[in-house]
Amino acid sequence: MSEKETMKMKTMPPLVPLGTLIGRELRHGNVEKPTINYGQAALAKKGEDYFLIKPDFLRVPEDPSTSFSVFAIFDGHNGISAAIFAKENLLNNILSAIPQGCDREEWLQALPRALVAGFVKTDIEFQQKGETSGTTVTFVVIDGWTITVASVGDSRCILDTQTGVVSLLTVDHRLEENVEERERVTASGGEVGRLNIFGGNEVGPLRCWPGGLCLSRSIGDTDVGEFIVPIPHVKQVKLSNCGGRLIIASDGIWDALSSDMAAQCCRGLPAELAAKLVVKEALRSRGLKDDTTCVVVDIIPYGYPAIPQTPKKKQNLLTSLIPGKRFHNSLNKEPNKLSSVGTVEELFEEGSAMLAERLGKDLALNSNSGTFRCAVCQGNEAPNDELSAGPMLCSKCSRKKDAMEGKRANVGH
Repeated sequence: MSEKETMKMKTMPPLVPLGTLIGRELRHGNVEKPTINYGQAALAKKGEDYFLIKPDFLRVPEDPSTSFSVFAIFDGHNGISAAIFAKENLLNNILSAIPQGCDREEWLQALPRALVAGFVKTDIEFQQKGETSGTTVTFVVIDGWTITVASVGDSRCILDTQTGVVSLLTVDHRLEENVEERERVTASGGEVGRLNIFGGNEVGPLRCWPGGLCLSRSIGDTDVGEFIVPIPHVKQVKLSNCGGRLIIASDGIWDALSSDMAAQCCRGLPAELAAKLVVKEALRSRGLKDDTTCVVVDIIPYGYPAIPQTPKKKQNLLTSLIPGKRFHNSLNKEPNKLSSVGTVEELFEEGSAMLAERLGKDLALNSNSGTFRCAVCQGNEAPNDELSAGPMLCSKCSRKKDAMEGKRANVGH
């Protein structure tokens, strides 16, 4: 990640309560759901990239008004098993962690915590298979104008709006670039260094030992230390009714193109053609050195043209004069009309690797049986003194939490 992009990520506007934004929708008449158009393109080098596209998933069965969309990329390493397992199981594990009977606002507010639980549960289930492969995950949920992104690893999701301002919705978990993750890994007992070759020379990116993984977060990877965690960075934002474009891609794209380059090279094109052009541009820039997968998603205002336009130079100049400015807080003044500037409001962002900070201390107690529901696996467990602090976890998930926090020696899962 470039220094400029890192500075952008550290510029955080005030969070806006989700209920406030939904209230604004109702007051201003902005209740039409956007149209979702998408396109996908890929070139395989190792055949370890997978993607998931579900454009019309229903929160409430047989109720089309509760539809939401899911787009995800899984970049496997050391084999394909972890990527395939995550593709087949992660969505269900996330949804099972959301309380039943929620209305839309409650569902969206519960989603960031459910994403954390779903990632950890998927990791525990896969590692019980005894296979050593791993995978990065970038997982995107779109409900109306609200976008929620969860990620581990170095795949990336960017947002391009009509103003031409490109925003990162993910954080790269590469040890080479992420100082905070290096510090966390070493504090948990891991070693960070480069490969040593004959003669004592160090080569390649920074890696974590044991295992030699250059990432600090992933799903799977049973042959590395427990400090390689599956806890995702989660960011939730809300677009104005001006819409926007997401570009979700594996590191085969981002090793060749910056976020701005990827956005600029396909502006003004429909999503399907845009995805192909991003892959083509990455190939032209770097050659096919890795699996290269791209999904482009256009979130389009109802009843307006489907193809995003290239921003005017005056708009680009204006935004370039505001250092680090990604989020604009102007509101729509008139219902059913597009804003003159594409506004994006941040609802939630958290990247901590501490499960206690991500899941809270809520006790989901079953009054009939006297058991509680584990915050990760959703299994029932009898309360005891050992489980009184932190998130309510069953004994298996509690052991996983302790191991990730370096509270016991590294052992197999």
